[in-house]
Amino acid sequence: MDQYKGSDVDKYRCFMSGEGEKNTTWKLGTPPNFDLVNKLFEEGRTKIWPIGSLEEQVQNLVKTWEMEIFHKMKPQDFKTVDVTKLTVSVNGRKPLTPEDIAKIGGGYNMFLQTSLPENIRLYDPSKETVDTAHKLFTTTFPRGFAVEILQVYSGPPVIAYKFRHWGYMEGPFKGQPPTGELVEMFGVSTMELDENFKIVKVEFFYDRGELLASLMKGVGVAGAATAGDLITSGGSAVCPFS
Repeated sequence: MDQYKGSDVDKYRCFMSGEGEKNTTWKLGTPPNFDLVNKLFEEGRTKIWPIGSLEEQVQNLVKTWEMEIFHKMKPQDFKTVDVTKLTVSVNGRKPLTPEDIAKIGGGYNMFLQTSLPENIRLYDPSKETVDTAHKLFTTTFPRGFAVEILQVYSGPPVIAYKFRHWGYMEGPFKGQPPTGELVEMFGVSTMELDENFKIVKVEFFYDRGELLASLMKGVGVAGAATAGDLITSGGSAVCPFS
């Protein structure tokens, strides 16, 4: 896994510059800048892994893969995965190919799939596109949503690990006012790699409800509706966990 050592552009993410990226189509036209979220990561992480350790390489792999799925427009530009074989599943749902992920509106919608009735969804993946989801979450978390690896249970070819994602709700979310508070989520994942250390299968397990519940803490502050109003109104801001 020596290819996951960061790059001259970003010390935690690979495949962002150089000859291999000269034809890459980036979502914003140029490679993204992760300075803000890297600062958030370095200030808030609970683990500092030794350089070259399995944990550090897995962490860089995860960060690089997330960078690619959110910022590279064409699956064929991905260097962390074999796009001809890749499938991703969340909480035991049907495995999705890169084409499937594109059809449902990208990475945010993939991670927030739900079977809840539409009238009680705080976040409804069926009504969000790649662009609306990106705008929503970057507004809610203007400093980004950092990720760290807490533990690696097994190395390649099948990596199993525990992760933590976190950020600060410094912008609104679906009508919910910003709280400025820490929002974090924990989960576990497995990644199956091929002989070239490219991802061919990913499974994620985490509590979607915990994440979204944290984004409703502003309910009841001055100028906002009370929780009771939201529940009885039947509107899009109804708590999906009540």
